[in-house]
Amino acid sequence: MSYRKVNYEEVEQVSSAMHFLSDPLETEQVGVTVARCDPGWKSKPHDHTDNDHEEVYVLIEGEATVVVDDEPVAMETGDALWIPPTSTRQIQNGDDESAFVLVSAPSIQDDDDDSEWPLSGFAG
Repeated sequence: MSYRKVNYEEVEQVSSAMHFLSDPLETEQVGVTVARCDPGWKSKPHDHTDNDHEEVYVLIEGEATVVVDDEPVAMETGDALWIPPTSTRQIQNGDDESAFVLVSAPSIQDDDDDSEWPLSGFAG
């Protein structure tokens, strides 16, 4: 089989919101998480300096705020937010449920390689 499929609702929920899909999908270079956030829910502030993962947060339902380096970024359905590895980030949900798809991967490096594809990580 050349693909793997999982339903996020069948993956154990962590931290009362997060469904981490990378393990059941057996991904190698990309992290995928679905976050179904209850009203008033907040994630733990964190960064990805240690693993050099950049992230993209896509809000697929509701409204929420993502605090990036102490700056609140208001998000509404359809918004996508890129966050570099060294920035601290925290989801702060509002009065209604919201849902995010979070995607993380190693930053694309320019390795001073003259090849046509000198990339590490996922270039999609």
